[in-house]
Amino acid sequence: VQLVESGGGLVQAGGSLRLSCAASGSIVSISEMGWYRQAPGNQRELVAIIISGGITNYADSVKGRFTISGDNVNNTVSLQMNSLKPEDTAVYYCNAHVTTTWGTYSVYWGQGTQVTASS
Repeated sequence: VQLVESGGGLVQAGGSLRLSCAASGSIVSISEMGWYRQAPGNQRELVAIIISGGITNYADSVKGRFTISGDNVNNTVSLQMNSLKPEDTAVYYCNAHVTTTWGTYSVYWGQGTQVTASS
């Protein structure tokens, strides 16, 4: 199973970016997909997740600014980030909870994409 992210970059504070992640491989189903981030010197933290059925959860710091959406058919997840702040600067990682064709249930991570919001 592979997760491929795209959409990171450099924007001015107040700007917007959209991250996308596509999961591929021996996938039977995905029960949860999400985005986490890690800034230098900090632990990786949850940004937003979406659970099968469309239930979402956000970190308090991004509520009202970020929106997560998922596509169960294509096994993709996106994160629309508006009103970016310098403190949103981090490497963003896609995450998926996958049941594989081998009958295993595992958590997979993307390679990460850099998001930088300059002041």
